[in-house]
Amino acid sequence: MIGKDEVGRIERDLCDFSPVRRRNAAAELAELVESGKVLVEKNGLLHNLHCHTFYSYNGYGFSPEMVAWTARKLGFFAAGTVDFDVLDAVDEFLAAAKMLDVRGVCGLESRVFVPELAEVEINSPGEVGIAYNMGCGFTSSAVPEEAEPFALELRQKAADRTRNMAKLVNSYLPEIAIDFDLDAVKLTPHGNVTERHLCQAYRQKAEKVFPDPDKRSEYWAEKLNLELKKAGGLVADNVKLEGAIRSKTMKQGGIGYVLPNPENFPTLEAMNHFTIQCGALPSIAWLNGLSAGENAVDKLFDCHIEHGAEVFNLVPDRNWNTPDADKQKKLVAEMDRAINAAAKRDMLICAGTELNAPGLKLVDDFDSPFLSKYMDLFVDGAAALYAHGVMQKKLGRGMLSKWAAETFSSKADRNAFYSGLGRIMHPGCEDGLESLIERVMKK
Repeated sequence: MIGKDEVGRIERDLCDFSPVRRRNAAAELAELVESGKVLVEKNGLLHNLHCHTFYSYNGYGFSPEMVAWTARKLGFFAAGTVDFDVLDAVDEFLAAAKMLDVRGVCGLESRVFVPELAEVEINSPGEVGIAYNMGCGFTSSAVPEEAEPFALELRQKAADRTRNMAKLVNSYLPEIAIDFDLDAVKLTPHGNVTERHLCQAYRQKAEKVFPDPDKRSEYWAEKLNLELKKAGGLVADNVKLEGAIRSKTMKQGGIGYVLPNPENFPTLEAMNHFTIQCGALPSIAWLNGLSAGENAVDKLFDCHIEHGAEVFNLVPDRNWNTPDADKQKKLVAEMDRAINAAAKRDMLICAGTELNAPGLKLVDDFDSPFLSKYMDLFVDGAAALYAHGVMQKKLGRGMLSKWAAETFSSKADRNAFYSGLGRIMHPGCEDGLESLIERVMKK
């Protein structure tokens, strides 16, 4: 057995910006687990398929390899990465997941314009017609040649929006104005700067300009319109301070906020077309059902399905876990409606906690009575998405393939096959894929 300090050292290497160091650390941990020198939890049904990595922003600084290791260490059934606007994590996450014998799923998240819902708020608060949208089951960081222009545009538009935001916030915080390329880009491994990276950059710049905590508290009290005592508390808490900076300067009403223009976002149809071109599955991203767009569940689902949606993505914790009993009742009712709408339409369910802010759970409380009744649906979704990726990558037989269309007479039958395959398969036995397929087909 090796000690916690040594494991901690290896885990720090897992999150290093050097891909070689990350890869070597993952290999070392895999070997230590195999030799019994590091103990991990027994595999169960817990899973988290929505883990942002440091390629967009992770609240714990997790790399793709660290997501895979966390899943192995905690005995997850499966794990999945999702990043904003880029597929940078896919190759290394799937490689690490295979090395560590973790069922891996990869996703992409962005914002899109939905013409059919142009007049209502959907899942991006305060922004009519704009929706967070996802694709699940990507198998490579490289995209087909015909999809390259869209991928480049997605990355560039996201970069342009963030760069413009920094320019606007700089005008409000001139004393700690940041150099985007020197102060923000360095916080990412591949240049995909998000709002949260900007907040970190402003917080760090303030520490340099105002090294005295009292002076720094005075500065933030003025800029964030806070009482001095409260500002002092924020200065002592990096997470809360960065959250306050984001809320004051970058969200709606802040100097850095720019009302979305539909022309600056791809349409839902274009985003889903790209996802399908890459062999992945278009997915609905759910917030909480409280907006006009989400409250009209049937209209929302039918619109997404018309554009190819196959998966319903849920962040369970924010849909039930609140101390406010009345709010909880309302959230749970909307979550139940959405899950039932997805099940009625034979959609897979992808569940996870996001991990794109400090303090978010590593895994959901699936034992909660609000979630436990759906556990079979959640695990079936995780299993099917994992099997889809393996089938697509190895045989070109993903869920939207010609083979699947010719083999299964209904979506229900197709889903049952992929979930059945994903439940009995794991990376350690993928080489026997053909025999596993035959075994599931005979059931």
